[in-house]
Amino acid sequence: MPYRTNADLPSTIRQHLPAHAQDIFRSAYNSAWEHYKCERDRREEIAHRIAWAAVKKKYRKVEDRWHVKDKG
Repeated sequence: MPYRTNADLPSTIRQHLPAHAQDIFRSAYNSAWEHYKCERDRREEIAHRIAWAAVKKKYRKVEDRWHVKDKG
């Protein structure tokens, strides 16, 4: 199911990702959810994988915290 706001995201995501990363996750998840309608059995899994991939393009995890990647 798509997430209307960051407050609707799972608590583990809200607790660990910075607000901007949550925005990225939610946007990518919702887009993938819509795009992969035909994958009924795996739709949620696919959307989560795509959302995490989108977050990892801009952020990296150092120990237990997520940080914006350097531009260079």
